[in-house]
Amino acid sequence: MMREAARPYRPSRLHRFVVWWFKVGLLVSLALCGAFGWFVYDALRPAPAITPHTDGIVALTGGQGRVDMSLRLLMQNRGDKLLISGVDPQASQQDLLPPRLPDTLKDRVTLGYLARSTIENASETAAWVADNHIHTLTVVTAGYHMRRALVELRRTLPGVTLYAYPVIPPALEHPFHKPTLRLLLREFAKWLGALAGFVRNPSHSAG
Repeated sequence: MMREAARPYRPSRLHRFVVWWFKVGLLVSLALCGAFGWFVYDALRPAPAITPHTDGIVALTGGQGRVDMSLRLLMQNRGDKLLISGVDPQASQQDLLPPRLPDTLKDRVTLGYLARSTIENASETAAWVADNHIHTLTVVTAGYHMRRALVELRRTLPGVTLYAYPVIPPALEHPFHKPTLRLLLREFAKWLGALAGFVRNPSHSAG
């Protein structure tokens, strides 16, 4: 008596569906890990040694070293004018600017009091750029905040050439410590949201 040939195994539709979604999830996870690795590398990259002279400089407040660096660039004549965006309403020019800064430089500094988020930084910068006929702009902010800042600024300044000048705050000296890693992951998620156009509310998220 002859045995029937064994039927080839055919996975069920549910099995194929689960396997397909597992592969998709794995590819997405690998892509996100790679993107986050690039993001960390970019956040830790120092400012360029040579920067072009620009019509303006904007410092986005919210972290250490940003205002000081923007003032240093202005004193080095790396830009004609400076906007400090997102200044605390209680702060005056005397609070932010060095006491020995020449009046000729003080006259080139504008304090922006309206911004409370990165999106509002971009709006405040756009108004200042239009008022001062700026065509090239140096952007000063923390390295981890730079990518998101550029996304928002490019939306409001389509005709302006932007140059990134990142500041590396002390928090990034140990990028793989838990608090710093959480900061980087949070900013990475905000950057992805900004790319997708999801982060459009005015809540405080200047970074």
